[in-house]
Amino acid sequence: MRETAAYMRLVRKLTVENLWLYVLSLLKGGPLYGYEIVKRIEERFGFKPGRVTCYIVLYKLQSEGLIASAGSEADSRGPQRKYYVLTRKGERALETAKSFLKELSERL
Repeated sequence: MRETAAYMRLVRKLTVENLWLYVLSLLKGGPLYGYEIVKRIEERFGFKPGRVTCYIVLYKLQSEGLIASAGSEADSRGPQRKYYVLTRKGERALETAKSFLKELSERL
């Protein structure tokens, strides 16, 4: 069956346009750096957000207090990396969003 334009809009709204959910979900498992987040979203959730978009979301999440910078490390293979961690406020926001989506799914 061919996917409709309405379905494709839904997918975009629930993935790229709500990237913050995926970022918080990944950070729940521990600290990650920006490029690693993009890679893991593609592996775990099956879509590839733009790198710039991901960094914009990271900046906004940090400014809202949902994530924090955990410092940076130099890697022998590359440049220094800035790691991000989930805050308690971020954990609560993620759980609230998951509850909302679960309830919405049950209603549909």
